Parts: sequence; C-alpha cells; structure tokens
Amino acid sequence: MLWEGLLELADDHLVLGHRLSEWCGHAPMLEEDLALPNLALDLIGTARTLFDHAGKLEGAGRTEDDLAYLRDARVYRNCLLVERPNGDFAHTMLRQLYFAAFMELYWQQALDHTDDIVRGVAGKAVKEMGYHIRHSAEWVIRLGDGTEESARRMRAAVNALHRYTGEMFEPSYSELPNRVALQGAWEARLKPVFTEAMLDWPNDVFMQTGGRQGIHGEGLGHMLATMQILHRAHPGATW
Repeated sequence: MLWEGLLELADDHLVLGHRLSEWCGHAPMLEEDLALPNLALDLIGTARTLFDHAGKLEGAGRTEDDLAYLRDARVYRNCLLVERPNGDFAHTMLRQLYFAAFMELYWQQALDHTDDIVRGVAGKAVKEMGYHIRHSAEWVIRLGDGTEESARRMRAAVNALHRYTGEMFEPSYSELPNRVALQGAWEARLKPVFTEAMLDWPNDVFMQTGGRQGIHGEGLGHMLATMQILHRAHPGATW
C-alpha cells in the first residue's frame, strides 16, 4: 500500500536527518558545522511531509508526530545504512553520498508519480539531493586523495559501509518507483567519484539486510530514545 511505502521513505529520511544533526557543534570546521545541520533539515523536512501524508492515507488518525515519536525501533522500516553511527567524518560523508545518490535517482522517477503529494516532494527533494551529492562527493574525493591518514580513513569507511547499500535496492511497495532498476545507474554515478578519490569499488560484498523488516542494531534504539524522550514525557504538549 502507498502509505506503507511513504512510511518507509519517511523513516529513512528522519533517521539519517537525526544522525546528521548530531554533528551540530562537533563538526571539524565551522563551515561544516553549518552545512551538516542544513543537510539534516532537508531530510527532516521531507520526512515531515511524508509522515503527514502517510498518516492521512492510513486513516487511523495518526499524525506526523505520532509516527515519528510514538513508534518503537522494531516498527521502524528504515534501511540499515542510515542508522549507522556517524563514526569519523569520512564515514559520515560516504554514508551521505551513498544515500543521496540513490535518492536523487529515486525522486527523479517519482516526478511522474500519480500521487500529487509524492510528485511535489520529488520536485523539491531531487534538487536537494543534487546538492547533497556534490557536497559529500567533494569530501570523499578530498579525503580519499588526500593525506595517508585521510585516505586510510576513507578506505575504512568503504569497508564498513558498502555492505549496507544493497538494502536500498530491495523490492518495495509497487505504488512507488522500482528500486531494483536503479542500481545500475547508482553505480554508474558513484564509480567515477571512487576513481577520483583513489578508492577501489567493492565487488562481491555480502549485503546486510533486515531494516525493512524492523531488525535493527542497538544504535537505533538509543537514537530514538534521545529523539523521542520529550514527546513521550509530555504527550500532547504544544509550544
């Protein structure tokens, strides 16, 4: 059903947006201390619209806040990639590049969706993902083709994160774009970046899955506890 597909997308964007927001005040330079929260706001803004629309289509009276703050980790359907801990800056930038390159292709396909809200989200989000790709790709190249230490960290990020990319292409709800068909274009988009960054493209990697079925690492539970505590402590409160 469409509302389930929207919920899956919203979970991806909310979780990654929250992960990026954790860099606020901790980024390695002032420019990134401003840039990363702005990337997070893009993702969370998309999540809000998707949660709101999913709640209305579900017809059970749940609002965007209910869906974001009153569900436990086991019912979240985000892919495992977006919940991975920030790690060092190389991990964060590579995770962002992987996800943004996929979502740009996804939203391009969704521009022709039959649902008005989905088309509207796609029109805005595809532009945002273009910026996210440029920003993260520049850092992946800068670190991969930088010092011996930065290159080591970027290679470590590839080794740690590439195994979580396969889940983005698992078949999903038919009312939304076909994820499986996007993998070839996604790889074609990223391989030149890897070449410029002096990184080898991983082959024959065993892909970790489970997030779409609610099987998550303990890190998601800790993140949701932090994110949801205010809403759960004061249910129904308004500003």
